[in-house]
Order: sequence, then structure tokens, then C-alpha cells
Amino acid sequence: MSSSTNSTVAAELSVSEKSGDIEPLPFVHDKHGGVIIEMTTPMDPGVFSASLKAALAKWREQGIRGVWIKLPITLSNLIPPVVEEGFWYHHAEETYLMLAYWLPNTTHTLPVNATHRVSVGAFIMNDKREILAVQEKSGVLRGLGVWKFPTGVVEPGEDINVGAVREVKEETGIDAEFVEVLAFRQSHKSFFDKSDLFFVCLLKPLSYDITKQDSEIEACQWMPIEEFAAQPFLQKHELAKYILEVGLAKVDKEYAGFSPISIKSAFTDKLSLFYMNQDRASG
Repeated sequence: MSSSTNSTVAAELSVSEKSGDIEPLPFVHDKHGGVIIEMTTPMDPGVFSASLKAALAKWREQGIRGVWIKLPITLSNLIPPVVEEGFWYHHAEETYLMLAYWLPNTTHTLPVNATHRVSVGAFIMNDKREILAVQEKSGVLRGLGVWKFPTGVVEPGEDINVGAVREVKEETGIDAEFVEVLAFRQSHKSFFDKSDLFFVCLLKPLSYDITKQDSEIEACQWMPIEEFAAQPFLQKHELAKYILEVGLAKVDKEYAGFSPISIKSAFTDKLSLFYMNQDRASG
């Protein structure tokens, strides 16, 4: 079951016993047979509790299984009655908390919260076989004088190729064109116990004058490949070593990565990117 409200039909709870403290709660049906209560306006916690109990009783009779409650941060005073009713925290964003509840007396089948963060690393080389390298002001490499590839986290709703270009621009001021995904790594327990998908992206520079990001980057330069590879750090850090190897293999025409193809969903007409090795496919 998904908490998405796409393709849902707005509805309003009708309580025949509309008296006293019982007030209707705004909700939508999701595409999996559940409901999502979307609170937007203030309500007295006592009144809300009574309305919630009435709603759950009615939905249980109707065979509804999953119930979600989306509470904006401005209505955090409603959290206690929701939790007291048996709801659990599902996930939170900057502006809201989502709670979930399973009505049947069975093991719930609601999906867990998102399990992965997506990050990118950029391999970008100029015609002089110099790599764009940075030193970071924060993190485990701070103050160690280590040169590394530009990296960063893809923003919600942002495509991998767009995120890689943006991170390079933000950290170094270099305009670049995305070429392809060279490889990726999956790791676990990396960020608040979430897993991480790290995509190594090949970019082509469109400009060469560096303007580093003062808030996060200590230094940035175009570094000869031999100098970059000679760092003692690179001999110990296997990820950086493999990024260098696969990047050079691509530059020297011995490797083919994955390029994005825009595809449309047959059900929603929503566009997404499918990454594939087009050289191999066409061959």
C-alpha cells in the first residue's frame, strides 16, 4: 500500500450521528483501498479524538484496511490522540508527520518508509587529462589534504543526471554535460540507518574556470591524473580507486556505461529515465 494521493478521489466522512463533539474528518481514498486523513485546519484534540474513533469504527465496518494520517507541523498538538488510538510513526518531512494504522486484526502489509538515499559522484576530465578534484571543509576527510571527486546528494524529485551536473556546478562553478552512469555502489547504515545508492557519473566539462563553493569546499583544481592517482589515500580507499579506474577505462574507450532514455508509464503517462548500455544494445 502506498501513501501517495495520486489518482485519488477526494471524500468527506459522513457521520450519521453528527452530534456533540463528532465532526467529519477530511480524507481521500488511495489506490490500494485505504484512506488518508489530511488535516489542514486546527481542531480541538478532544473533538479530533472523538471524530477519529468514529471514523475508524466506520471504516472497519466497510472493510478498509490501511489508514494514514498526515499532520502538518502546525497541528502537532494532535499527535497524542493519534498515537493513543494505536497509530505509529511512518515517516516525517520538514513540514509534516505521517502516521499509519492497520484496521484488520492481522499482520499489516503497509510499505516501510523509503529505505535509500541517492547520491552521486562526478568523474570529469579535461583535454589535458586533468581531473576536477576537490577538498572538503567538512566530513571525515576534513583537514587531511585529500583530493577527491565532487560528490553530493540528489534532491527529492531530481534525476540522477541533473543532480550530478548541479553538484559539480555548486561545488566548483564548472558547467558540465552529463554523459552517462559509469557504475553504482549500494551501502547500508550510512545515513540515519538508511541505505545509500551512490552513482558514479561521467560528465563532460563545458567551462574550465573554477569558482569554488566557500561554504563546503576548501580547495578545487584541475589535477593531473598521475598526481591524483598517486595520493596514499587512493590506495586505501577502494571506492575512489574504482571510480578512477572505471573513469579512465571509459575515457580510453575500453568501457561503456549507462545512458538515460526517457520512457512513459503505460498507466499514468508519467515520464521517467531508464538507464541502459545503448552501445551494447545497438550492437
